[in-house]
Amino acid sequence: MARKDEQQSLGDALKSFLKENKLQKGIDQVHIAEAWNEVLGPGVASYTRAVRLRGRTLTVQLNSSVLREELSLGQTKIIALLNEHLGRELVEQLQLQ
Repeated sequence: MARKDEQQSLGDALKSFLKENKLQKGIDQVHIAEAWNEVLGPGVASYTRAVRLRGRTLTVQLNSSVLREELSLGQTKIIALLNEHLGRELVEQLQLQ
């Protein structure tokens, strides 16, 4: 934390707070679930049961095996779109179940 005579931007102070309190994983979990719904749209979101991020692997449970097969063909593009939407390289692998 910055001393009284040191200045720190609000963004830096928030990042420091998240890091010190180990909250970043939870924030990432919420952001990735929102990104999945926004990037892939309401059609895919309606077939999505769960979105979980563990490490740098995103696991998505789907209700439709046909949709799972179709999305598996574009995994690399989906990862790139999600990372671009989030503004950082958060996802390296995508597992569709």
